[in-house]
Amino acid sequence: MRKLAFASFAVLASATLPSWTSEFWRPEPGASFSWVLSEAAAPPMADVIDLDLFDTDAKTIALLKSRGAHLVCYINVGAYEDWRPDIGDFPREVIGKAYEGWAGERWLDIRQVDALAPVLRARFDLCKQKGFDAIEPDNLDGFEQQSGFPLTRGDQLRFNRWIAVEAHQRGLSIGLKNVPGLLPDLSMHYDWVLLEDCFDQGWCADFAPFRAMGKAVFAVEYTDSGIKFEEFCEKMAGLGFTGLLKNRDLDPFEKRCPQ
Repeated sequence: MRKLAFASFAVLASATLPSWTSEFWRPEPGASFSWVLSEAAAPPMADVIDLDLFDTDAKTIALLKSRGAHLVCYINVGAYEDWRPDIGDFPREVIGKAYEGWAGERWLDIRQVDALAPVLRARFDLCKQKGFDAIEPDNLDGFEQQSGFPLTRGDQLRFNRWIAVEAHQRGLSIGLKNVPGLLPDLSMHYDWVLLEDCFDQGWCADFAPFRAMGKAVFAVEYTDSGIKFEEFCEKMAGLGFTGLLKNRDLDPFEKRCPQ
C-alpha cells in the first residue's frame, strides 16, 4: 500500500509547472516585509505581512489588506505542533521524533502524502478562505533532520513540489523557505523566498540566481546571533534582497534595512 501511495504522489508532484501568467499575486522584489507569529500581536505595516494561519482572524486580514498590504499565512507543513486545533486529524503513524529545540513539535513522515493531504489541504483551504494571498510553508527540510523516518532528498523534493502545486491550485503564491541545497530543483515551482540566518551562516548568495529570475527574496536575521546590522544591510542591498532584523520569537519588534 505504501509503495502505491508514493507512486501516486510522484505523479502529482511532477505536474506541469505553473504558468507565470497565472492569476495569483506574487511579491515584487524590493517590497517591504513584516513577519509576526506571536499570538494576537499587531504587525507593523508593510507591503507584505506574514502571519499565523490559525491565530489571525479574517477581520484582521481584511483590515490589513484594506490598508494596502498583501498577507502571507504561516503553515507548518513538515512538523506536527501539539497546540493546533486540528491535531486530531493527523494519523499517528506519520508523527515522528521530537523537533529538537521546539517544544511540542514532532517531525512528519512526508512520504505518506495520502495520509497528510487531508490535513494540509484543509489548512490551505482555510488560508484561502480567510483572505490570505500566499503561503509560507515551514520545515521543508525534514530529510536533513533526525525525523525518525528514512527520508531522502527525493522524498523531500516530491513533497515540496506537491505543496507548491496545492498552493497554486488555490490561487495562492508560495515561498521557498531556506533549504539552499534544494534551490536548483525548486526554483521554478516557488514564487518567492524567505531566508533565516543566511547572513550569519554565510549562504545568502546561494539565492542570488533566484533573485536574478525576477523573484523577491526576504532575508531575516535574528537579534540573538550578534550580527552587525549595517553589514547585513549592505550585503542585502548588493544582492537585491529585502533585509529584516527580528527577535527569534517573531514578536512585533523589527528593524528594516533601507530600501
